[in-house]
Amino acid sequence: MSQEIKKVGVAGCGIMGSGIVQVCASSGYDVTVMEVEQSALDKGLRLIASRLDRDVKKEKMSSGDRDVLLGRIKGTTNNSDFSGCDIVIEAVTENIDLKKKLFADLDKICPEHTILATNTSVLSVLNIAIATTRLDKVLGLHFFNPVQVMKLVEVIKTITTSEETLQKSVEFVKSLGKRPVIARDTPGFIVNRVLSSYLFSAVRMLESGVATREDIDTAISLGLNHPIGPLRLMDFIGLDTVLSGAEAIYEELKEPQYAAPLLLKKMVDAGWLGRKSGKGFYDYGRPAL
Repeated sequence: MSQEIKKVGVAGCGIMGSGIVQVCASSGYDVTVMEVEQSALDKGLRLIASRLDRDVKKEKMSSGDRDVLLGRIKGTTNNSDFSGCDIVIEAVTENIDLKKKLFADLDKICPEHTILATNTSVLSVLNIAIATTRLDKVLGLHFFNPVQVMKLVEVIKTITTSEETLQKSVEFVKSLGKRPVIARDTPGFIVNRVLSSYLFSAVRMLESGVATREDIDTAISLGLNHPIGPLRLMDFIGLDTVLSGAEAIYEELKEPQYAAPLLLKKMVDAGWLGRKSGKGFYDYGRPAL
């Protein structure tokens, strides 16, 4: 009989990692979260606490429930503390060498039954999995930002992922109150493959003078009933993040719709990265904290 998922590990406590930790702890799981430096770990744990404090102030949860939730979270800077986890979700920087090194370490540390999942949005899951000796127990669990709000999780099955691993992971995602969709291990999976070409189309329209940035965003927002236009969305995501993700897709597929517009490349070179830098397609006055 397969091992039930009771204890969760999360590698990385940044924006995505801290959100995954919070959602798992909110769903009753004991969670161990690791960062390489204590300062980064402390920052991530403070971020979780501040989000929960806002929920208490808004009377979405009681202070007692907040304390119980925080009590389920254990922070560490030692990946050997993942040795008791039934699933470990990696949420570190989108760097293939870094991820492969981490997965190789986890493979040695974690019990044989432990599922290893990557939160990558564009990288090959199989390319990460081959750093381990448990190719059947590796898959992608791609959460969306902000994790505590967004309901979707892309469950990425490689050609070596076992059906048991896939089904256990789907049930785990459902236990978090999320909606899983299953995708093959192809560049960009579902969402980012569609999103990249959509965003680049908007940039090319701006670049060629078809319409102003405001009219492009307004037309898409009102005409397609989107909550935010494509250019503002890119500013929110980060222009460098959009660019690097699409370049990874283009590198694999060589399809022209994923080739980055020159305007986007120049903006990233100039440090105009969107809200986080204070300037992107729109001006924000100062960098977002």
